[in-house]
Amino acid sequence: MKLSVIIVNYNVEHFLEQCLHSVRKAVKNIPAEVFVVDNSSVDGSVEMVKNKFPEVKLIANEKNTGFSRANNQAIKEAKGEYILLLNPDTVVQEDTFEKTIKFMDEHKDAGALGVMMLDGKGNFLPESKRGLPTPSVAFYKVFGLSVLFPKSKTFGKYHLGFLDKNKTHEVDILAGAFMLIRKSILDKIGLLDETFFMYGEDIDLSYRITLAGYKNYYFPETRIIHYKGESTKKSSVNYVLVFYNAMAIFAKKHFAKNQAKMFSLLIYFAIALRAGISISKRFLKQIFVPLLDASILYAGLYFIKDYYEHNVKYVAYPEKLVLLAFGIYVFIWLFSVFLSGGYDKPIRLQKIVRGIFLGTGIILAIYALLPEEYRFSRALILIGTGWATIAMLSTRMLFHLFGIKEFLLEGSASKRLAIVGSEEEFKRVLALLKESSVKIGFTGFVSSEGNNSNPSIDFLGKFHQLQEIIEMYKIDEVIFCAKTISSEKIIDAMSLQGNENVEFKIAPQESLSIIGSNSIDTAGDLYTLDINSVNKPSNRRKKRIIDISFSIIFIGLIPVLIFVARNPIYFIGNIFKVLLGFNTWVGFNINHQPSDINHRAGILSPSDSLKSNNITPEVTERLNKIYAKDYSVKNDVNIILKGIRNLGR
Repeated sequence: MKLSVIIVNYNVEHFLEQCLHSVRKAVKNIPAEVFVVDNSSVDGSVEMVKNKFPEVKLIANEKNTGFSRANNQAIKEAKGEYILLLNPDTVVQEDTFEKTIKFMDEHKDAGALGVMMLDGKGNFLPESKRGLPTPSVAFYKVFGLSVLFPKSKTFGKYHLGFLDKNKTHEVDILAGAFMLIRKSILDKIGLLDETFFMYGEDIDLSYRITLAGYKNYYFPETRIIHYKGESTKKSSVNYVLVFYNAMAIFAKKHFAKNQAKMFSLLIYFAIALRAGISISKRFLKQIFVPLLDASILYAGLYFIKDYYEHNVKYVAYPEKLVLLAFGIYVFIWLFSVFLSGGYDKPIRLQKIVRGIFLGTGIILAIYALLPEEYRFSRALILIGTGWATIAMLSTRMLFHLFGIKEFLLEGSASKRLAIVGSEEEFKRVLALLKESSVKIGFTGFVSSEGNNSNPSIDFLGKFHQLQEIIEMYKIDEVIFCAKTISSEKIIDAMSLQGNENVEFKIAPQESLSIIGSNSIDTAGDLYTLDINSVNKPSNRRKKRIIDISFSIIFIGLIPVLIFVARNPIYFIGNIFKVLLGFNTWVGFNINHQPSDINHRAGILSPSDSLKSNNITPEVTERLNKIYAKDYSVKNDVNIILKGIRNLGR
């Protein structure tokens, strides 16, 4: 046996399917075996592998054992001369395995090899080649010097930016997303260190290979796509904590005591700094537009009041009362717009208008109930309604005119698609798109085989004309049909395209998914027929309101609930985690979260609605899917009330 391919999967069924299709083509001329180690996924990954890839050796774990341990399970059974650690969110070229094995055969000093990796838009990923993260290298990375001077031999050592990405080089560290290793070396130096649950294990393994006297090579003569980030978002606090903690483990293991201590201090500083930045960015992103709206509305109301006093009513309103009232008006208007869906993306102007008028109704109802001395002008409320409507609609239109992607008006955000493949695959993919939630403005056919024979299809041209087609027809998304186009040609087309506004997706053969383009954590980058109700903007909004409402109630009931909830300290901590948006009261167990659901980790899960403690993974999976597809506020409230003793989990 020449090659053993090992893929560790955790809730990325659609990406795993695409990866396995590409692997199947790449091992065609090589004596090889393929392992998939599934870490207790509940998204249908195991069933998909059994049904579509019967040749794959499947190891289905009952719990998430982590990346290192899962790889080790397969390595112990592997019979190949070479072991390939491969991420499920990758696509390999048809010649990738042949070229890399040939290089390793010809270079007996090579212990391991990595290849050029591209992201889902065809951009080079700098982590394809890395230097050893010594304290000085880590310092330059933490403080951004590696970003400012990427090609510097001093500051750019983390990603070795001074080395030509198009040439083969000896490097210190290879990425675990694609790492080809001699099995004999693993037998000599040992398997992956299971102390690393996720991240850092590739650094540790690469370093141990060099310590054993072998070389790690960066090999750019074949390329793979790596979508990245299947388990965490790099901007998230969770990623920061896990990644930098892995760096600290590495330092303690391999550096001298003084160096390790200095490195650890730097790491903990980096955690605090990056976590602070992450929280601030998330908060500012969420609060910026409502804060801008509040400022414009409040300033406008004050100007209107001033003009009304001096030119219409000729009366002076109590300043303190006015300032307080205007603050309340603005809050009610904005909260009503939020409830109406006015802050959802893409922007729908009618939702904003509906929210403002709903808010005005609430304000007038409250106004009518106030004592006479607190009423100062119904006219200002009505004029203010007009101002709020004009101001909020105008800002959205300005955002739209300036082309700010997140604030494009609904209807203008429809996609202009080019589907590349055979006529048969074009029809299949188009039908799949129509069944999904994608808004299509224009769809054209780019033939991978020859001229178009069907006059009912919008034929744009041939595959070799793709770049001109994108420019001429203003295409903003290209979908490649993998059944009729090789991975090599797809990667070539992506890397040659210089337009950053173009998205790329791949439709695997006989699959109900279309995959791309930047990161598998990015909403909208995966089209499937599974529509999850819990992901709808209106339901996400309802969940957030429930989370905040129950958190406030729980704060008031802390003196009582600390005697009801198990682990009261954790319960109090969970209240603030939910308030800050890190968790939700009802979600999915961390070990059982479907990958195609954009959802915070839950304190409670749907299984908490049952009294039994012995719930099988199959039942958990079924409950999660029912909850996701048939989401309702009533279900959340019911689960919270039934699971109140577990709020300190």
